[in-house]
Amino acid sequence: MTKKESYEVRGEEVIKKVKELIKEGNVRRIIIKDKKDKVLVEFPLTIGVVGAVLAPVLAAVGAIAALVAECTISVERE
Repeated sequence: MTKKESYEVRGEEVIKKVKELIKEGNVRRIIIKDKKDKVLVEFPLTIGVVGAVLAPVLAAVGAIAALVAECTISVERE
């Protein structure tokens, strides 16, 4: 069963929140949307994802955080 959650975050908090979600380990997909509900980035997470694979994802999230003041992080969990 998939559980969905959403978090409202400010630009500077995006990377921190994404890292927290990744560490939890039961996240299947993360979707970042702007205030108008437009999807800015969406990426799946698989079990066993390691730091080297996450580096480009976190770089993209950092670029998005620099461009938006507020956004919503939607999370699908197992």
